[in-house]
Amino acid sequence: MSLKIRLARGGAKKRPYYNIVVADSRMPRDGRFIEKVGHYNPLLAKTDENRVAYNEDRIKHWLSVGAKPTNRVARFLAANDIVKWEHGNNPNKGKPGEKAQEREQEKKDKAEAVAAALEEAKNAPAEEPPVEQAAAAEVEEKTE
Repeated sequence: MSLKIRLARGGAKKRPYYNIVVADSRMPRDGRFIEKVGHYNPLLAKTDENRVAYNEDRIKHWLSVGAKPTNRVARFLAANDIVKWEHGNNPNKGKPGEKAQEREQEKKDKAEAVAAALEEAKNAPAEEPPVEQAAAAEVEEKTE
C-alpha cells in the first residue's frame, strides 16, 4: 500500500479549506483517509500562524513508515525542516513546440539567403549595359 500525505478539500464553494491527511494513494482526493494530521486555510493571510497547522510527531511517524508528501504538503513541511523540498526544474517545458521550431528555422534560413544575395550583389563587379542599350544611347546622342 502506497501512502501519501496530501490535502483533502473541504469548505463551501469558493471558500476552500483543506485537511492534511494520510491516505492510500489509490483513494480519491476527498475520499477515505487513514488519519487527519493537520489543516490548511488558504483564505488566511500568509503571516497568520493558523494558516497551516499540523501534528509534527504524527507526520514524522508516517514519513518513517514510508508515506510521501505531495508537493504542496512538502512545501509546508520544509518550512520547519521536516522534509527537504526543492522547486521543480524542467528546462524543456519552456521550449517552443516542434512546429514553432521549424517555423523559426525557416525564418533564419530565409534571412540568411537574403543576406547572402545582398552580399553577393554588393561584391559583384559592375556590369556593362547590354550592347543594344549602348547602341540606342549612341543614336540618341547623335540625334541631339
